[in-house]
Amino acid sequence: MQCPYCSSADLKVLDSRDVEETNSVRRRRECDKCGKRFTTYERVEEVEVWVVKKNGTRQRFDRAKLRGGIEKSCEKTSVPHEKIEQIVEEVERELRAKEKTEVKSKEIGEMVMGKLASVDKVAYIRFASVYRSFADVSSFKKELEKLLKKK
Repeated sequence: MQCPYCSSADLKVLDSRDVEETNSVRRRRECDKCGKRFTTYERVEEVEVWVVKKNGTRQRFDRAKLRGGIEKSCEKTSVPHEKIEQIVEEVERELRAKEKTEVKSKEIGEMVMGKLASVDKVAYIRFASVYRSFADVSSFKKELEKLLKKK
């Protein structure tokens, strides 16, 4: 770190505060050489997670897209918005904990289905029907039977 005014590296930190909204730390600094004060912000740089789709293409993990898919599955159910947000948080946290830069969309889908199965059976079936691309009624019936056996 260098002073933006005189480029000296002799600095001291006067004050540090966490900034909740941006998940960063605000530091008020003073240059020992010129005496001027300035503010810096520090934040953890998270590794990009890439999703490998079924067709082999890759795209950045999109938290909003994940939330949208879960919200569609939970429409007209009793699942509160807070629970949907909690599922999104858990999935993202688990993905980042894997410390891999690429994850298959299938893994994400399985994670979400596991969480939805314990929250709301209708939301689970709706998500599974899109995620697994049920081709006919028999494949849909098989999924329902699996869900009923878990009870």
